[in-house]
Amino acid sequence: MPKKEQHETPDFLVDRKDLEILRLVQQDAKLSVREIAKRIHLSPTPTHERIKRLEQQGVIREYVAIVDRRKVNKGIMVLCMVALSVHNKKSAGNFINEVIKLPEVIEFYNISGDFDFMLKIVSSSMDDFHDFFVNRLSEIEGIGQTKSIFVMNTMKESHQLL
Repeated sequence: MPKKEQHETPDFLVDRKDLEILRLVQQDAKLSVREIAKRIHLSPTPTHERIKRLEQQGVIREYVAIVDRRKVNKGIMVLCMVALSVHNKKSAGNFINEVIKLPEVIEFYNISGDFDFMLKIVSSSMDDFHDFFVNRLSEIEGIGQTKSIFVMNTMKESHQLL
């Protein structure tokens, strides 16, 4: 099964300097420790120790490059809601494991309401999405109902939590 989101209280407290570090690395993960230290008015050694602690505690999960999907021929974005036909641990687990393998699915959520899951899918064209939907996604056992919403334009997209 995939890693579940943590809903527990952390074992340590994040203080004001940690929050400043987090804001800076969210804005630009390529900043050097020296530059971060300068901006938060701390010397490089304790700044480096704080960053390492935030990484070790899982507060900073990873560093990534955010790629413009249109510039890599992924101009179609679809939000696809899926309701399973059978609601039990085995069928849900099978569905989750199969969807995680699909590279077109860039985000995947278990949701409440009329549907069980929401998938954020990118594709190069409507034909490619159709092929993905008919020949790959719909072939996963246990799907009862789907609803696809095509994103016309993105008004805001951010990965910054703080």
